[in-house]
Amino acid sequence: MEKLSSEDSHRKAHSLSHGGKMVLFTCKRDPAVDGSERSGLTFRSFYFERDGNAFLKATEGAASISRKLSVHVDIVTCKCAVDVQKRVKTPSILVTKKSEKGASFQYSLLTLSSSHQLEPCIEFKLPYQMKGKVCILQGPTVLWSHHNSVLYTSPLAEGVRKIPIQTPRCVFGELPIHKGQLFALGLSEPLSINQPPTLGYFLEDGQVFDGSLILPHPYICITQCMQVLTAERVDDGLRCAVIAATSKQQLVLFENGMVKDTCELPFEQAEDIQMVDTGRNGCLFVVFFKPGHVCAVWKETLQIASCWSDVSSAHVDDFLGCGTEQMLLLFRNQGLAREPLEKFLITDLCGISYSCGQGFEAPKTSPPQENSLLTLQALESRLQSGLIVLQELEREVRVKDRVLQQSIQILTEMLSGRETVLSQPEQEGLVALWDGDEEFSDETLDDKMYETPTLSSKPKIDKLWHRITKDQLVVGLILTAESSIPVSGVSLSLLTEPGQSSMPVVIQTQSQVFWLPACSPSTPTLSSSSPAAKRSKQHIASNDLKACRLAVTAATKLAPLLTSGCVKCHAMLHYMEKVETPFPGSTPTTAALHCGEVSVDIRDLCQNPLLQTPHIKTDEVREDLLSLLTVLDHWVLHIDSPDYSLGDIDDWIQRRQGFKKIEVSPEYLLLFSPGPSAPMLMRWQQINAFQGNLSIHSSQLQMLQFLDSMLTYLPNSCFVQPVKCTRSQSTSQEFASALEKEVLSLREGLSSLLCGKDEEERNKGCTGQGEVPKPGCTEELIRCTREVWQQNVERSRARLSPLVDAGKYREIIQSISKVKMDADLAAVRQTQMTLIS
Repeated sequence: MEKLSSEDSHRKAHSLSHGGKMVLFTCKRDPAVDGSERSGLTFRSFYFERDGNAFLKATEGAASISRKLSVHVDIVTCKCAVDVQKRVKTPSILVTKKSEKGASFQYSLLTLSSSHQLEPCIEFKLPYQMKGKVCILQGPTVLWSHHNSVLYTSPLAEGVRKIPIQTPRCVFGELPIHKGQLFALGLSEPLSINQPPTLGYFLEDGQVFDGSLILPHPYICITQCMQVLTAERVDDGLRCAVIAATSKQQLVLFENGMVKDTCELPFEQAEDIQMVDTGRNGCLFVVFFKPGHVCAVWKETLQIASCWSDVSSAHVDDFLGCGTEQMLLLFRNQGLAREPLEKFLITDLCGISYSCGQGFEAPKTSPPQENSLLTLQALESRLQSGLIVLQELEREVRVKDRVLQQSIQILTEMLSGRETVLSQPEQEGLVALWDGDEEFSDETLDDKMYETPTLSSKPKIDKLWHRITKDQLVVGLILTAESSIPVSGVSLSLLTEPGQSSMPVVIQTQSQVFWLPACSPSTPTLSSSSPAAKRSKQHIASNDLKACRLAVTAATKLAPLLTSGCVKCHAMLHYMEKVETPFPGSTPTTAALHCGEVSVDIRDLCQNPLLQTPHIKTDEVREDLLSLLTVLDHWVLHIDSPDYSLGDIDDWIQRRQGFKKIEVSPEYLLLFSPGPSAPMLMRWQQINAFQGNLSIHSSQLQMLQFLDSMLTYLPNSCFVQPVKCTRSQSTSQEFASALEKEVLSLREGLSSLLCGKDEEERNKGCTGQGEVPKPGCTEELIRCTREVWQQNVERSRARLSPLVDAGKYREIIQSISKVKMDADLAAVRQTQMTLIS
């Protein structure tokens, strides 16, 4: 609960939690220089220090509300709400200024900015004082009821507005959809003796809807507080899950307007419901009651977990900064306390507990015996599962140590020339990652080293299909989940029929690889594993269950095929497979598999794509999607918004020009443009609240038009940068140029190094040939001939193993290494482009 219950609320602190910190607001009067007093609003933020087990002050500030002595300033309520203009969640506080005459009431809504300043957001005047429940919701929007009417105001509403529904009882809330929808539920005027229907009203668009989709009409009059857990728009309807506390001391869970489960509450007058996400341990509902009671209920079972009394306020946030949420209970101080957060309890009822207060013991109502038994059983099962995991880890560590010791012993005996004795894998609790027959179990390791290597099993084909998209023929192949082949070496090629010639002709194609989710868990197979290692038996099946299907496509121009009279094509799958050999470091070999043939029919040209109805979930629709991804050009844009969050980008794309979600792959959005233009595919991947990647599959003109409209929607502070260019052309060209540069640098470096050496040798040869033998002297002629022959022999020997300058050689090696590193980076980028696109 964000508001402290106090009779003299303008002197007491009102608290809320934001970003793991506590923020306290207080109204006070400060004396001015001229002797008068002015009313102001102060705030202080605190963070929890684990070592000191206390809240420490982080920031503080103040703002002047009124300078008139006769004006009385009071805090109405405070809460954290999303600022739709800044797209961030900010603390908001509503204060009222009342004159002594009481003729009018001036209300001001202030927000606490990230620079720790109180900024005015809304100001409005009412001829009456707000009474009852006042809500601050997304916008920030202030909602209240007065004389059977519901009123609200926000920065976008431009004043106080009234909902055109007269109702004696009303409930406020917001739907946690992509773009929050504020609503009000109420009972309409009775038209007959039957139960009056429940009406709902959306504040953003003024739409009236059937309120029974959220709460059944019998519960409107008895609902004291509620929270919408999940919501989803389906066609013209609404699916949602709601938790509500009633005046009948019940906590009721609704799904799509129907009661699903109930829980009896131990206290009356429920005021607020919050949910605590404890991570793997589940979720808790924290219900705050007006007399100062708090009750925690497990979400999964709707069983009471714990109760407290004498609580002044309850908050939910990640106060410890551990990634999960905890509840913070602030207890009432007996007398005047110097510290505002003196007595508190931080817990998630799952092992985290921090409390403070001298002589403090929170009164705690024990849960029923049945709940205690369930809690003990859950803790006991969790403890047993933890012990089992620890025992398995200890067993694996012992096995690894034993295998390492035996490996060291075997290596030592092999180096010393002694005979080694190997233990059976079954005795060590291990299994070999290659299949071996029992009849050959007596063979020695030396005999196995000279066996003929066997190849792994061939990939299994699930389906072969083809589509005619735009002016291209796309042939696709889907492999089963059991096929375990490396993705980097997979491609698909098309061959024409041999006809009268003896050899078929390879058609120029562009191949791509896509991942598809597996239909069912695959059968564990060990054919593609490396035989040079061993693993524990229990890990083999779990790794294979994560297998996914692989889809390979090949696209080629349709016109050359039709003009050449080729109506049938053979599909060949090229992949890399490893040779199963006991020698480590064996290189994979390239293999090809004939997958079948496809026939180009004139009826394929007139076939309408099934993606025009993207709500259908069939294999044919998935094949149409893969065809479009293969043919369309691809861009990836990185969007960085340092000042505003990007949470509504996906919703804006869906609302723009009829983008529809593809059910077979919900991350893709489809737009069919009228006319001959190609369809457009979009995928938004949000990295965090302020960054994301937008993938666009379309023509260049469509991409530029969409980018122009998106830039008008995004804030001016956003940065849009391209990540990848059209297809993988840029990366392929970059990789090719890098390889060419590497070859040229290697040739030029070696040529310059060897040419310098040859020039020195030629200079030496010229100087050695300066002596001419005297005519008629046979011995001198023989000596000169022998010297020339010896010089030629040494020169030939130097050319085979030349000696070069060490400094020059080092410079050439450094330059070649730099060029080779650039080529390796280009190869990595080209591989990533092939896999991702």
